[in-house]
Amino acid sequence: MTLKVLIVDDETLARSRLRTLLGECTDPRVDVVGEAGNAVQAMEQIQRGNIDLVLLDIHMPGVDGMALAATLRQMTAPPTVVFVTAYAEHAVQAFELEAADYLTKPVRRERLQQALQKVEKLRAPKDGIDSTAMPECLIIQERGRSERVALQDVVYLKAELKYITVRTREKEHIYDGALSDLESRYAHMFVRIHRNALVSRRAVRAVEKHNDPTEGEGWTVRLDGVEERLAVSRRQLAAVRESLMG
Repeated sequence: MTLKVLIVDDETLARSRLRTLLGECTDPRVDVVGEAGNAVQAMEQIQRGNIDLVLLDIHMPGVDGMALAATLRQMTAPPTVVFVTAYAEHAVQAFELEAADYLTKPVRRERLQQALQKVEKLRAPKDGIDSTAMPECLIIQERGRSERVALQDVVYLKAELKYITVRTREKEHIYDGALSDLESRYAHMFVRIHRNALVSRRAVRAVEKHNDPTEGEGWTVRLDGVEERLAVSRRQLAAVRESLMG
């Protein structure tokens, strides 16, 4: 494996030193594919893809390294982050953001080598799964454009007239298809809660009683990432409760 690395630091000398140290590391092999002096420049390069590892400073003008790392976590297949900073006090926050490692300046070659080896292990294919494979997704056609929406980001799928509302934490999409087809193809990811709705199994947080003034007592499901509650039919109640145990 050759790790494709982006160096992000607002100091030119710091970027140059890291590049030199990376050139001295032999296991794993690395390829420095770019440098950035701020978060905006970094994000532009990351969005073009082909980056495995971001060596990321924390204190930079504008958006800092912590905020950039938090943004990267929202990506479907983000690069791995290793923080490289002069400040030791941010280590706990860094690991809360799932950074692979936290290096303090001045960085020693041996310590950088250890971090690279850790990243290599994290990114290695596991159990015969190809780590470069695209996640399962829906292709959404909206306003004359096509957009790929990863199913792991979908909170629920709800049939509305002739279309399906695809709800992620950030927005809604309209998908032209049949709910029954999606249920049969992605039963490992979604559970039916009603004749018109499927929800992500891993998004289910609670099943709660609900009293409607017109329909009387019923059940709703509380989902991670959205405020609205969806109705659960009595027929599907056991299956939804079961998904809480998964």
